[in-house]
Amino acid sequence: MSTERRYAIPVEQVEWPIPGAFDTVFRWEYEDARDALVRLYEKAKNLQWNTNTRIDWSQDLDPENPQQLPDESVSIYGSDVWNRLTAREKANVRRHAQAWQLSQFLHGEQGALICTAKIVQQVPSVDAKFYAATQVMDEARHVETYSRLLHEKFELAYPITPTLKRLLNDVLSDSRWDMTYLGMQVLIEGLALAAFATIRDQAKNRLAAAVNAYVMQDEARHVAFGRLALRDYYPQLTQAERDEREEFAVEACYLMRDRFLSEEVWETLGLPVEECVGYVESSEMMRQFRSTLFSRIVPTIKDIGLWGPKIRRAYANMGIMGYAEVDTEELSRQDERVAQEFDAQRTSS
Repeated sequence: MSTERRYAIPVEQVEWPIPGAFDTVFRWEYEDARDALVRLYEKAKNLQWNTNTRIDWSQDLDPENPQQLPDESVSIYGSDVWNRLTAREKANVRRHAQAWQLSQFLHGEQGALICTAKIVQQVPSVDAKFYAATQVMDEARHVETYSRLLHEKFELAYPITPTLKRLLNDVLSDSRWDMTYLGMQVLIEGLALAAFATIRDQAKNRLAAAVNAYVMQDEARHVAFGRLALRDYYPQLTQAERDEREEFAVEACYLMRDRFLSEEVWETLGLPVEECVGYVESSEMMRQFRSTLFSRIVPTIKDIGLWGPKIRRAYANMGIMGYAEVDTEELSRQDERVAQEFDAQRTSS
């Protein structure tokens, strides 16, 4: 069965062409390499994996709660709408809400695949081209993995949300190589890491948890790649150029924060959309969840030097300034340790 037939709502087209123009850069200096990026490249080569052999796809999902997540992960949990539902209707909400979130992961990973291929062409240094090439393979594997999870286990998918589509369009249509880094490596990948972690750490289903643990092991390197490249580059820009990038980061963060309203799910299930969205926007639990999603982004933005008054004011308004001192390198090491623990558990069982 095709993906188009699995979509919960109709899609107008199964292709999305984005017009754009940018320079492809060849580099004849092959020895000008940064030690930190060379080490990251070596790690990426050593940690390539095959989704068909590393993950045990024989495991099934619970039809009433596929990933066995707590009901608190459903954004309308505790609302009047939720409380009025029957047990069967709640099971349907769980399945659709989880499929919707995983679908956005899938579409975002394809966006990362295309963005990283663009970085290989655009970025002026050979060491960055080398590393980006390993990430292209990572992202193809992630698309394959989430696609298989949705097709074989959920048999349900959702189209890309308008907010994610708009952000990907902005990133891919910009001709400047550093904007592709900023939009994808730092912002989209950073948010994805935090979202993956909620499933990895809360899912009782081993298949669902393992998928996200292994993807996170790769994604932690991707964010580090963006941080290393931009931390060297942004001090070379004028203040006006840095201000422009801060404006983009602020707008992107607001867009991503509003990605989790799930209007498509409520409409598909025949629930009162305005009431559901209103609850999600006002829920303290959801406010905290959406804040947590920026735990990887804020310290990276600070580290690469986009830390002017505008971005600090926006982050203060969003209630996420507290993440500025998070140790992202320690989080990356923890992501690697968790993935290794999943490997150990599988080999011992």
